[in-house]
Amino acid sequence: MKFSYKGIDQYGRTSEGIIEATSIAEAEEKLTLQGLRNIKLKVLGKEKGKELSGFSILQPKVKEKDLAIFTRQLGALISAGVGIAEALEILSEQLPNKTLSSALKVVKEDVSAGQSLSTAMSKHKRVFPDFLINLISAAEESGNLDTILQRASEYYEKIAAIKRKIISASWYPAAVVFFATLIVFGILTFIVPTFAELYKGFGSSLPFLTQLIVDTSNFVKSNILNIMLIIVGIIALNSFIYKTPQGKKFYHRVFLSIPLLGEIFRKGAIAKFARTLSTLVNGGVPIIRALEISAKVAGNVIIEEAILKAKDEVEKGKELYLSLDKKVFPLIFLAMIKVGENTGRLDEMLDTISNFFEDEVDRTVEGLLSLIEPLLIIFIGGIVGTIIVALYLPIFKIGEIIQK
Repeated sequence: MKFSYKGIDQYGRTSEGIIEATSIAEAEEKLTLQGLRNIKLKVLGKEKGKELSGFSILQPKVKEKDLAIFTRQLGALISAGVGIAEALEILSEQLPNKTLSSALKVVKEDVSAGQSLSTAMSKHKRVFPDFLINLISAAEESGNLDTILQRASEYYEKIAAIKRKIISASWYPAAVVFFATLIVFGILTFIVPTFAELYKGFGSSLPFLTQLIVDTSNFVKSNILNIMLIIVGIIALNSFIYKTPQGKKFYHRVFLSIPLLGEIFRKGAIAKFARTLSTLVNGGVPIIRALEISAKVAGNVIIEEAILKAKDEVEKGKELYLSLDKKVFPLIFLAMIKVGENTGRLDEMLDTISNFFEDEVDRTVEGLLSLIEPLLIIFIGGIVGTIIVALYLPIFKIGEIIQK
């Protein structure tokens, strides 16, 4: 194998070149015998393959819970005195996520060749987010990598929890409405036509509500293919619009304005922003870079743009609490940021803010679900009940005629 090397000779001069050896250990031994120190090695001819081997579209996506497990275990191994390369090798064989495991094998080779952990990870940005790469880079400079990795693990666990709560709040009512629609569709398609055939022999006009249900059923049965195509077309169109920058911005603005749900989305995004910024600042990442990364993590374009605008203002020397848009961020959030900046304990105050808004998300989600559940039951029961009453109205009418 061929290695490019860089080191310091006995006169303090930088020496670079290429050396052949069967392994990294042998290459280091040869260069040490030549009087070199602070040796850095890189395997030649493999870089292109390395960058591509870390991710495949057929492999599972790396989620927050996977990164939480990885950072916690890596931090524990380093804290126990295990070398980074050895720790990466151990984790690459144990972690359940195949995408992350494959990337770690390549990162381990690069680290063994003399690259820093953050540099090796930066080649796999589809696996390792900017947040983690920058945090590790700062930790490598300060020498507290194990502590920062533990903090990163806690961060990913918190972010995963926030996402789960937001998803449960938004998908629960959507799922109930979806299944209710299927039930109503089934009634109109299969049950109503049976009653319609029965009422044909009555020889009299049907009650208005019954006739409306029968006409609706006939329309659905006659145009079922067109209805399905329209539904698929609407979903596809919305998906296409959402993928455009302006479309995504429009939808994210709508999400924030939805009654009840909008507050959950806003508080969840602010909690993620505060948690990310707190972890990065506490880890030694410069505030400008930390704001840039935190903006991407927020998960809402409106809030992301507000953070990036604030970043530009901070870069010009303005305080953060004055740079953040009051229309986007609650006054209590800005007041707490102000206290953190004035006392020089911004990272601690951001941590307090994130805990506060995470608790707010918890309470809001619980309140929303307790409110929505009975409302959905009443709504669905009302629709199904109306259809049933409409179908039985002609039978009640017959009873009245017989009594007369």
